[in-house]
Amino acid sequence: MKKLFALILALAMALTLAACTGTAGDESNGASTASGSTVSGENTASDNTAGSVSLLSEAQYPETATYPDEENWDEDAYDAWWTVTQERRASAEDYPENYNDFVSATMAQFLVSGNGENAAYSPLNIYLALAMLAETTGGNSQAQILTLLGADSVETLRTQANALWRGNYCDDGAVTSLLASSLWLSDSLTYQQDTLDALAETYYASTYRGRMGSDEVNQALQSWLNEQTGGLLEEQASGVELSEYTIMALATTIYYKAAWMDEFWADNNTEDIFHAPNGDLTCDFMNQSMETNYYQGDQFGAVYRSLMNSGGMWLILPDEGVEVSSLLTDSQVMEMMEAGWEWEGCDYCQVNLSLPKFDVSADLNLQDGLEALGVTDVFDADVADFSPLSDVAAVLSTATHAARVIVDEEGVEAAAYTVFAADGAALEAPLEEIDFVLDRPFLFVITGDTDTILFVGVVNQPVE
Repeated sequence: MKKLFALILALAMALTLAACTGTAGDESNGASTASGSTVSGENTASDNTAGSVSLLSEAQYPETATYPDEENWDEDAYDAWWTVTQERRASAEDYPENYNDFVSATMAQFLVSGNGENAAYSPLNIYLALAMLAETTGGNSQAQILTLLGADSVETLRTQANALWRGNYCDDGAVTSLLASSLWLSDSLTYQQDTLDALAETYYASTYRGRMGSDEVNQALQSWLNEQTGGLLEEQASGVELSEYTIMALATTIYYKAAWMDEFWADNNTEDIFHAPNGDLTCDFMNQSMETNYYQGDQFGAVYRSLMNSGGMWLILPDEGVEVSSLLTDSQVMEMMEAGWEWEGCDYCQVNLSLPKFDVSADLNLQDGLEALGVTDVFDADVADFSPLSDVAAVLSTATHAARVIVDEEGVEAAAYTVFAADGAALEAPLEEIDFVLDRPFLFVITGDTDTILFVGVVNQPVE
């Protein structure tokens, strides 16, 4: 059945092109795009995308300023950095009000693991990928995505998505939070320039064109994913391939790296037991004692660890006898993160933290989860509407996400991608002392410096 549909799709494309006056490349030559991109229908993309892959538009990223060297302090350099940082943080004023609702809904869909495996994903990365998908769809296909993203129109979505993008893009030498987007088009596809302009302006998306299913396109896409994610997801990216029947693909990425505000000392590390669902493991635990806020919910405890010039990491441990999966639908988890130190269950304590070093990666097929969240039409060939991008009928055939989070003594390094393809003196009473030992499955949440939730995951086994 799939082969029959693909054959019909290819025939429809050929008939459509026969009636056109020019190819995609002809239409794009000399065309102007929205600010934030450049267009050249004849240029090759780069060394990574050589051969039959052409670059139609290349994203021009927002201005950044380098954080000054603290050993050779430069006040002017700091002022320039601070100005750009304040402008970026001001983007939070236009963030979607229901972004955390989106996080809550997708956590329950994408982090459930019944076999004791690790799980991780980037809600920000998926949000932006879905927003781009909304730009390429119409009718009820688009309406379902807008509903999930909490936007009443495409115009509202553009404001919200662009604010999230600008607010979380940072490459200042102190914190690396890189977002990237791209659109991959068949070289036999006619397209709507207005849609490409919107993708370039709002999502800083570069657009490439080539022969779908060819080694050149597949290698170019894999190289692009690797380049944008610091090579952390090379194994997963090597399996990303478009078929000869693919007419377009969208890809979004995030790469994040930040140091702890207070690094762990490797000399304090100990070997201890982590009680994984499938049996006990011997792990390398990082240990640190500190005076900080300790958060308690009805069925969990939590500690927040700050990251240098960025947000931080929530470490959320279910109470004894409580499954970590229960936290994925516990409304108190999100309420606690939103309230911060104003949370009713927040106490200032002496916390003796013991955290296993971990390297968590996961691959997700998003289709079932998105359909459960109400995004169904794009997966149904009978009703899918991609008319804002092209007159050629299309259906979403690929919806994949990969994420990886590495935590060690120095800090956090994380990356994710999504690919959609169609085919914290007087004498005082002593502080309460808490032993917070994460020696069983736990939840973690990484936030950016505007408190945007960037990554969420479950550590079922710190080492594999």
